[in-house]
Amino acid sequence: MKVIDHIKKANGKTLFSFEVIPPKKGNNIQDLYRNIDPLMEFNPPFIDVTTSREEYVYLDKGNGLLDKKITRMRPGTVGICASIMHKYKVDTIPHLLCGGFTKEETEYVLVDCHYLGIDNVMALRGDSMKDEPYFKPFKGGNAFAKELVDQISNLNKGQYLHNNVSAEHHSDFCIGVSGYPEKHMEAPSLVSDLRRLKEKVDAGADYVVTQMFFDNKKYFDFVKAAKEIGINVPIIPGIKPIAVKRHLQILPQVFKIDLPQDLIDAVEGCKDNKAVRQVGIEFAIQQSKELKDSGVPVLHYYSMGKSDNIQTIASGLF
Repeated sequence: MKVIDHIKKANGKTLFSFEVIPPKKGNNIQDLYRNIDPLMEFNPPFIDVTTSREEYVYLDKGNGLLDKKITRMRPGTVGICASIMHKYKVDTIPHLLCGGFTKEETEYVLVDCHYLGIDNVMALRGDSMKDEPYFKPFKGGNAFAKELVDQISNLNKGQYLHNNVSAEHHSDFCIGVSGYPEKHMEAPSLVSDLRRLKEKVDAGADYVVTQMFFDNKKYFDFVKAAKEIGINVPIIPGIKPIAVKRHLQILPQVFKIDLPQDLIDAVEGCKDNKAVRQVGIEFAIQQSKELKDSGVPVLHYYSMGKSDNIQTIASGLF
């Protein structure tokens, strides 16, 4: 079922969902299942599965020489989606990236998703590679998320890349895109960023999931501003509980977001990360309650491979 249909079916009730990361190569999928199992009691209608960028590895050729190769440490997004669907009977949403994929490779992934009965996809530009300061479009790939949305929308109309296919039974993907309550780090202003978001929606995006934020006012202001420029699709808040003290430095640095001073003070007053994790849980519960009381369609949690804190948060809400 499509995400927008799950939301309509809920009749105003706030739904619970979360995002998982595929295991690294060589790890067992059972580890992923062990983190999903405790969250299924809250009846998530869908689960997101991320896709990782490629990265460089250096292989020793001997004589002090290194061979530079490209690899992916967490492949298998579509396979993980299929496995979760089979095991839990829940919809899954694979993340599709511009970076690292040609348009042809993207089309192949979409065809696989269509054959597997996956109804939803998340269209993202993706981050830059680890050793590159800025995002560089992949040769033969989509340069922007809007272009990726265009490609998916065209496939939904039976239009393949090279127009050499007669498609009687074509895909009908529900398309999600990202939104940034504190603006994308590369956007010159929030207004410019909202215009880019509207372009994605106009191209065919059906719903928006926000980047993590810790000040609900920024989410509410973002939704209001989005509606004022004609963005009328559901905007789902993304929530990330603080878990370790170094998040105070990492999250603002990586995601260019602000943290409320009361949260900073509480974390800085903790003796260890166990105490920090509890502070993060309590803050996320209060943040989630306010969002739920405001009538958000879904509370979407970034689990980052761990579910115990998400389980505790959800227990107080659902």
